[in-house]
Amino acid sequence: MTEEVLDTEALGKWIGDRIGSSSTTVEIDGRPSGGFSAETLLLTAGTADGAHRRFVVRLETPEPAVYPTQSDLVMPEIEIQYRVMDALRRNGGVPIAELLGYESDDRILGTPFFVMHHVNGVVPIESPPYSAEGFFTEMSAEQRTSLINNGLQQLAKLHSIPLTAIDLDWLVPAGRTPGSRHLMNLWRSFGDDELRGRSHPLLASAWETIAAKLPPEESTGLCWGDPRPGNIIWNDASPACLTDFEAACIGPPEFDLGWWLMFDRTMHELAGLDRLDGDPTRDEQRAMYFQHAGRQEIDTAAHELFAAARYCVIVVRVMNRLEQRGLLPADSMVWRDNPASQCLAMILDEHE
Repeated sequence: MTEEVLDTEALGKWIGDRIGSSSTTVEIDGRPSGGFSAETLLLTAGTADGAHRRFVVRLETPEPAVYPTQSDLVMPEIEIQYRVMDALRRNGGVPIAELLGYESDDRILGTPFFVMHHVNGVVPIESPPYSAEGFFTEMSAEQRTSLINNGLQQLAKLHSIPLTAIDLDWLVPAGRTPGSRHLMNLWRSFGDDELRGRSHPLLASAWETIAAKLPPEESTGLCWGDPRPGNIIWNDASPACLTDFEAACIGPPEFDLGWWLMFDRTMHELAGLDRLDGDPTRDEQRAMYFQHAGRQEIDTAAHELFAAARYCVIVVRVMNRLEQRGLLPADSMVWRDNPASQCLAMILDEHE
């Protein structure tokens, strides 16, 4: 689905029905860069009274999901994201975009989709890394510290939301115990399927180390799945909106924190970039998180390794999709030789 083939008339009617306008026109403003899963389009809806409102539409892609199935319930990734965001919007204490609605009927746009209100702000770029270019580099040292600290505060707030308040227990398959071991087995099996018998010694070694070192969790709750500065819309150094919940799951808070810290590495050491003044080190960020969570700081090294292994699996999955679309030669080794594998090797070396 692209803006060139999107049925804007049908989308305009769908939006109009929900905002109480019998005559609504839609113009596609563009598409944000990045992302592996749902397609995202920015749009402006105009009504007969001359008013204009900005929305974001996220559409399910026809390709296989990027992430392993978390639930016994068969649903599009886009519906998982909508249901998690809706639960957080209604019951959470974190900033989530106002949702207009979800549509499962693929006769309207050819695929399931949901629409949310546009949130003003800026998003750190990731290619090139935000530590090399963009608004993060233009901030003062104090603002950079504040931005990272505020992002980690929101992550801790999300983890503090009781599962009983948001009714998301369907994210765990029936009969399974939520937690690190279940998630490790899920991702390892998912990765093995995507490898299709191909050898990935680095990933195999990582799984053995993770299985040996992953600590028992103190508690489990909702995990964002993909927490990083680039999945937050910012007003200066303040989070205006958390985004991208396709990978949401039930697990220990360190599952998310490990991903945040692993991704920080990709924006700095892996890219060969020094930290800017005020950009906290990973040790400092870990301390910030546990302070906001009101918990004693614990070692997260195994969870950072687990995060890097998941990153590798995601890249294998995405490269398989590109191969299936004829955009990647069948003999390409990019599924194995890529920055995700380099990140995994870097972290794995620290465990030896």
